[in-house]
Order: sequence, then structure tokens, then C-alpha cells
Amino acid sequence: MDVLGYLRLVRRHWWIVLVAVMLALGTAALVTVRTAPRYEASVTFFVTTPSQGVTDAYQGSLFLQQRVKSYGDLLTSDRLAQSVVADTPLGLTADQVRSRITTATTAGTVLLNATVTDTDQNRALKTTEALAAKFTELVRKVETPPDGKSPPIKIEVVSGPRVTSSPVSPQPVRNLVLGGLLGLLAGAALAVLRGLADVRMRDAVALQRVTGSPLLGEIPFESGAKAAPLIVGDAAHSPRAEAVRKLRTNLRFVDVHEPARVIAVTSALQGEGKTTMACNTAIALAEAGWRVLLIDADLRRPKVADYLGLDGGVGLTDVLVGDVQVGDVVQRWGEKSLLVLPSGAAPPNPSELLGSKAMADLLVALRESADIVVIDTAPLLAVTDGVVVAVQADGALLVTQQGRTSRSQVAAAAHALSSVSVRLLGCVLNMAKVAKADAYQYEAYKVVVPPAAPSVPTDRAGARRGGQQVGGDRTQELTRLSR
Repeated sequence: MDVLGYLRLVRRHWWIVLVAVMLALGTAALVTVRTAPRYEASVTFFVTTPSQGVTDAYQGSLFLQQRVKSYGDLLTSDRLAQSVVADTPLGLTADQVRSRITTATTAGTVLLNATVTDTDQNRALKTTEALAAKFTELVRKVETPPDGKSPPIKIEVVSGPRVTSSPVSPQPVRNLVLGGLLGLLAGAALAVLRGLADVRMRDAVALQRVTGSPLLGEIPFESGAKAAPLIVGDAAHSPRAEAVRKLRTNLRFVDVHEPARVIAVTSALQGEGKTTMACNTAIALAEAGWRVLLIDADLRRPKVADYLGLDGGVGLTDVLVGDVQVGDVVQRWGEKSLLVLPSGAAPPNPSELLGSKAMADLLVALRESADIVVIDTAPLLAVTDGVVVAVQADGALLVTQQGRTSRSQVAAAAHALSSVSVRLLGCVLNMAKVAKADAYQYEAYKVVVPPAAPSVPTDRAGARRGGQQVGGDRTQELTRLSR
């Protein structure tokens, strides 16, 4: 995965980054508030030695630079700390004094810095003053020769002791900035890990890669689609309806040399919107002037009749068992050239019925009576009904809901079709999240319909009033072809 892929994962799981940053800032603020203020008192020593001439001065300087390094360790020695505690009432032990002292030397110089850090400003200053006095005494004792001559090294205080007027820690700004940066890095890492571990189908690119088929449509998610699933009435002028029309166009030109006239609409799992997609695709094709026949071949959980507001008590199963003629149960929906064949009564053997010779003969007959036949089938991974129907169609349309179906499930569904040589026309990403810029483009360019413009009723009662038995020449044609 490239850098852009990782950035997409971070953007997709932005809430993880936000939570991580907020937690890090909260932790940094809590640590800052609960940390006691600390003050620093410092003193600077100058180390020198008597010398004569330029040569002696150079050699003495090298000697002192080496000596200064040892004095840094001497400042934090037990002997010096015990001496400070013995003569100065600080309320600290020798180990506590040692832990508060830090030393530093400047390269190429004979300057030695000592810093005492304490939560008490006055105690830090007193400790530093006592440290400066005792350190010069200790160096003088250590460097004095046994014969009592003057020591070859002299320590002088050239700066301090002085204490800071404000605490050196905690530093709220620094802590918050570091906390925010650490939270940002941790959140981004967690977002990437979450994205890599997420096996659900998240985008159209992954759907095309897994199925190995072209993306024919990307249907945006709309909160009102559950109450009004069909692209009629006000919903006919929504981004979702326009996406279905794009699907219609792509579906008709997916293979101009061998156009599919019988299309099976299916999905990997139930609840991915295949029935709604079948209904809306049929409606969109009928709007373009095609003679469309919509068949509900999901005999286990039929929904087409409910969505369209038609009577589904008698339908496909009754035709297949020979109880009725197809022309007697096919119903016209609305004012469009859309015919609907409901599922009918629930059979005890759906797979065998759909795979029977009667079903094959019926599809051959219906192919001649309509320009396009759209078949709503059962999910591929649940039962074998969908594969049985897809084999008899010219091709299949695979519907996948974004963020619900895993990549392995989509791959298994595509394999179920390819294993029986079903032509996969393409895939549709349903309930997809569309960028705001794309939605704005549609809103800025959509056709505004006058309020008085007639529209097909969207409620089920109105749709039921729009459904009627096919009469006239069409009934006679379907009846003749079904025999």
C-alpha cells in the first residue's frame, strides 16, 4: 500500500485519531496539573592553576580540562553530600541531596556548572550555597599535597548561586504540544492498523479488485431511502436516483456486442439492498422506454411485491407448477412500460423449482416478450437459488453494501458465479459514502421539477392502485408464449 492508501485509512478512521489526540492532551494536562513546580538554583566554578610562561600555561590548561571532568563526579559524591547535610539544616538526607544535583562542563574550558533542582525555591538556593562552600573546601583538601604546600589547583565561584524566579517544570505549553503530537502519531498508527485489519468492503476500488469485474454503479447512502426505497416521486430527483440512471447506462453498454437481456440481480448476503436495486433498475430502464419485465425469483423471502405495492399471492411459483398462465399473473406497475411477475406462494423446494425445465422454458418465452428481463434472486452465500437462476440468465449483477460485507464474502460470491460459468456483468457498491463535493455538484445541476408536475405515488397503497393486471395484446402474447 502506498502513502496515499495510508492517508485514506487515516481519513476513514479520523475519529480514532481525534480520540487519541484528546486522550493524549488530557493526560498531558493531568500530569502538568499534578506535577509539583520545580525550581533550579545554579552556581559556576572556575578552575585555575598557577603557571609560568606560555608553555606552562598551555600544559596547565590541558591538565585542568582533564581535572574538571573529575570534579563533576566529585560534586555528586557521598562525601560532599554528607558534608552539606551535616553543616546545613535542609531537612534532606545525603542521598536526597545527591539526587538533586546535576553537573555540566563546557568543552574546551575550565568552567564547571552545578545545578540543584528542588520543589522548594528557598531550599534549592540554600543547598546550592552550601554546595559551593563545601565543594571549594573539599577540593582544597583533596588537592593539598602531604607536605602542606599550596594546592596546585584553585576553585573560584564566578557565577551564582542564584535561583530561578519561576518554576522550570512543569511546562504546560511544551507538555500539551508533545502530548498532542504523540496522540496524533499514536492515533494515525491505530487508524492504519484498524484499516489494515478491517476486512469489510470499504470502497469501489477494492470491490472491483476482489470481483474482477467493472464497477457499474456506486449508489450513495440516503437516510430517507429506508422509508422510500423506490426512485419515484420526490426521490426521483435525488443523487441516489441519478446514480441508478448511471447504472442503467453502464448496464446497457457494458458489452455492446453481446448485450444482456436477462439480468439476475443478486448479492453475497441478505440485507445488502439487492431487491431495492432490482426494482429501481427496472424502473430506470422503463423510464428510458424499454419494455421491462421484473421477476421476483427470491422464493424464500420475496419483497418485490411489497416494495411495489402489488398483490404477490399468485405469481412465479404458480406458473412453474402449471396452475396458472404467466399472462394471468403478470401485473403492470404505474404508468411506465414495466411489468412485474411476483414470486407467488412459497414452495417447499425453491432450488429445484427454479432449476426446472419449466423455469428455463419460461425465461426463453419471456425473453421474446420484453426488451429486458430483470430477476431478483436469493443471496449467493445463503442458498443456491441465486446461482441456479443466474446460470439461466445472460449475466449477473452483484450488489454489495459498503462497510457490511467482508472481502472474503464478496470473493466467495464472485467465485460461486464463476464456478458455474455465469457471466458477471459488473458490481454495484450500495449505500456508499459520497464526497460532499460530488453531492454539491448534483444539487447545483439537478433539474428542478415544478410543484404541480405529476408523479407516481410513492406510498404502497398508491403503488397498489398503480398495479393492474396486464390486458389486451400483452396478456395474449404472454399467455401464448408460456404454453
